[in-house]
Amino acid sequence: MRNITFSLLLVFTVITGSAQSVHIIPQPVSVKQPRIAARFPVTPSTVLVLEGSNLENSARYLNEYLQQFYLFKLKIVSTTTSKNAIRLNYERLDNELPGAYTMTVDGKGVYIAGDNEEGVFYGIQTLIQLLPVPDARLKMRLAKLNLPYVSIQDAPRFEYRGMHLDAGRHFFPVSFIKKYIDYLALHKLNTFHWHLTEDQGWRIEIKKYPELTQTGAWRNGTILGKYPGTGNDNTRHGGYYTQEEIKEVVQYAKSRYIDVIPEIEMPGHSSAAIAAYPSLSCFPDEPTAFSADRVARKTAEEQKNGRVKIVQETWGVFEDVYCAGKESTFEFLQNVIDEVIPLFPSKYFHIGGDECPKTHWKKCPACQLRMKENNLKDEHELQSYFVQRVEKYLNSRGKTLIGWDEILEGGLAPNAVVMSWRGETGGIEAAKQKHGVIMTPGNPVYFDHSQNKNEDSITIGGYNPIEKVYAWDPVPKELSAEEGKYILGAQANVWTEYMDNPKKVEYMIFPRMAALSEVLWSGQKNKKWELFEKKLAVQLKRYALWR
Repeated sequence: MRNITFSLLLVFTVITGSAQSVHIIPQPVSVKQPRIAARFPVTPSTVLVLEGSNLENSARYLNEYLQQFYLFKLKIVSTTTSKNAIRLNYERLDNELPGAYTMTVDGKGVYIAGDNEEGVFYGIQTLIQLLPVPDARLKMRLAKLNLPYVSIQDAPRFEYRGMHLDAGRHFFPVSFIKKYIDYLALHKLNTFHWHLTEDQGWRIEIKKYPELTQTGAWRNGTILGKYPGTGNDNTRHGGYYTQEEIKEVVQYAKSRYIDVIPEIEMPGHSSAAIAAYPSLSCFPDEPTAFSADRVARKTAEEQKNGRVKIVQETWGVFEDVYCAGKESTFEFLQNVIDEVIPLFPSKYFHIGGDECPKTHWKKCPACQLRMKENNLKDEHELQSYFVQRVEKYLNSRGKTLIGWDEILEGGLAPNAVVMSWRGETGGIEAAKQKHGVIMTPGNPVYFDHSQNKNEDSITIGGYNPIEKVYAWDPVPKELSAEEGKYILGAQANVWTEYMDNPKKVEYMIFPRMAALSEVLWSGQKNKKWELFEKKLAVQLKRYALWR
């Protein structure tokens, strides 16, 4: 585990009393315990046995966790006759999706077997949740970790189980990105959607276009308070991830069996790129419009002295977007894609595609000529042309395009996956067209929405309590059983207009991430709110430990 601030004093204690109950989130398919409670003690003398090949990664992960929170590691061996052992192995489990595992804790020790490496890793996550939780306030080392006897059979419901993080509105350091990935792993989530470009900041190094990070990664200030704001803080904000840092994060995620999907926004939400390279705009000589009392003093001075385009300092949707009529726009985007693809092994590439005003396109001679030459009846079809052209390029590079549900407008790209955020309608439509769908409706899985009826900090609005998250089913009732197969899974989105530090992000994602994990892993038949509510009390103690 990485960068989780928690110090433990070297005070030894032994857990006594009755065996602890099993509190596993997400709920496994089957959990059985003997009538007479018994416990298996994990101590520094317990050995970790790798009976299957290529399981060193899961063993290393468990040892890192034990070292961080219990201050000891286990010896790793390939064989032993001792019963004081945790054994990792493979079994054929015949589950449709990868990640199934079986676990037994009894007098013979602990046995975890997965249908693949990923399954063993998920078994390790369950083992972690069987461990007694150290009290973060007492900061005591536990010399004996008593595990309840239990037999577990488990497998995931959906292949895509994700969390999103917007690094464009506010930049977060690599240390927190890794911590965020750890949170996903601990909840058996397997996809991290990394939102890397926005109107308010470009966050990924592109060597061919250095101004994207030298200029586009920084803004001179940010509005104060809730949009439209009461002024500007006049504080420079920004940052970006080097390509080496991106590789480091992707490798870190891979070691936790998490796929990292990059998002490079187009054609809208492109102010930062346009600030760096104004020629990407339909009207490069037209200054960025702003409200004088909402922009930083330095920005106002720069524009007075001739700077044309700026990185946005407020939130919202802006009319200055990539020009769809210029060939140079597509050349730029293809060059960016060519540098991004080698950094991310994921089969997916997210292009955004949402909230693209057509105002400039309607006035732009180049865009209108493009429409005429391609027999496009309106600007929505022009956006479809834009998306389909980018998709064709991505497909030629072996990638599958994901876009927000606006990519349905004007005609859906042939092989695209739709991420449905404006409710479930777009996802339903895409599934009926036999396209893959990732459900992420604002209600209930926008985790930038408030968890409380009365906001105790500034949020973007809305009310998505944990009960609503837990009750949600990503497969809409409007779909037939066959159409429902096109729902690949779902994710929660974390937009960061009002989250400028990691603690605020943690405050907003917990404990709703626990509910999401059970929605995506356990399925409707294994979910029971009353049981989840009891488990949540223990999960909150884990959150205190992990944070």
